[in-house]
Amino acid sequence: MSAESQVSAVTTAKTVADIEPEPVAGGVSRAVPRLLAGIFLILAIYALYFAKDFFMPVVLAFLLTLTLTPIVRFFRKRGVPAPVSATLLVVAFGLGVALLGYLVSGPVVTLFDEAPRIGRELQQRLADVRTPLDRILQASKQVDDVSNPVEQPGVQHVVVEQPGVLTRAASNLASVATSAAITLILALFLLASGTLFYEKIVQSFPLLSDKKRALRVVYDVEREISRYLLTISLINCGLGGLVGLGLWVIGMPDPLVWGVAAALLNFLPYVGALTGIVTVGIVSLVSFQSFGYALVAPLFYFACTVLEGQFLTPTILGRRLELNSVSIFIALAFWTWLWGAIGTLIAVPLLVVIKVFCDHFEGLQHLGNFLSAQQQAAEDEE
Repeated sequence: MSAESQVSAVTTAKTVADIEPEPVAGGVSRAVPRLLAGIFLILAIYALYFAKDFFMPVVLAFLLTLTLTPIVRFFRKRGVPAPVSATLLVVAFGLGVALLGYLVSGPVVTLFDEAPRIGRELQQRLADVRTPLDRILQASKQVDDVSNPVEQPGVQHVVVEQPGVLTRAASNLASVATSAAITLILALFLLASGTLFYEKIVQSFPLLSDKKRALRVVYDVEREISRYLLTISLINCGLGGLVGLGLWVIGMPDPLVWGVAAALLNFLPYVGALTGIVTVGIVSLVSFQSFGYALVAPLFYFACTVLEGQFLTPTILGRRLELNSVSIFIALAFWTWLWGAIGTLIAVPLLVVIKVFCDHFEGLQHLGNFLSAQQQAAEDEE
């Protein structure tokens, strides 16, 4: 072999040795953190699902704490100690919720008992448009008959005995009471702790510049989230009061129930308003003889939600915290599957918390931009 061939072979070997391992090492180094993050995310979801009896009160307590923090801060600036104002606020909140639940429980139970009657009357009122649906219902009944054949004599069927209604109700009531107690007590401790949480964060960083930056970020996140949660809660309470008062004037039965429902449902953008309008429309159709007058209640509900969603809330809060509809529906579906009705109510507030948190960290700003509405995303690009 000539000298030139030997030099060429050595150069080729060095080039291959220098180039080939780099993509493998780089690929592995980038893939491992992503794989670990995916595993951690799956484990976190499983933990939230199977340990919801623990995590649900904790999350509710943190959201309640963030909601009431501006009020505690307001009184602290005026000389009222945080433990005193926190105790008064939590006790007042707990008593208010209990009283409201007691007042609403009777009409809600009556409404559920009358659901079959309401369904029959609604079918009678909508008899003209019911004919096409009857064929579908009949076909569905035939499918059920085929899938559930007539019982044959001598064939044994295993029936799993279910707990009685009173047993399930008592168990659910005890579980709700326990979760509510944990939520209120934890919120009380968090509110009464004052600046202890911020002091612990400052102590976690060695450098003074890092301490200042961390404290500024925490204060900004806490201030924006607290302002949003308190403001949106007050707006929803006002909307509920307006809807309840208006439906009382119209003559709808149980206006207090509809007012409370409107306040709670308004935490769910799009879905909540639509659910409230449809439900009020159904009850209104079976409550009033005149079809035209029966449309007044759902139209009034619709007008109130439009006024709140398009004018009042954007004027007070601005459009910086608006979320895109895709992220809202994903959050609603996820938290409803995870925690049921409670998850449905806290899905959007939690989404706002995540968005504000992401906006304050450079590495998470892409996620915050995805959660933003289209208008806000365009402004950020400009």
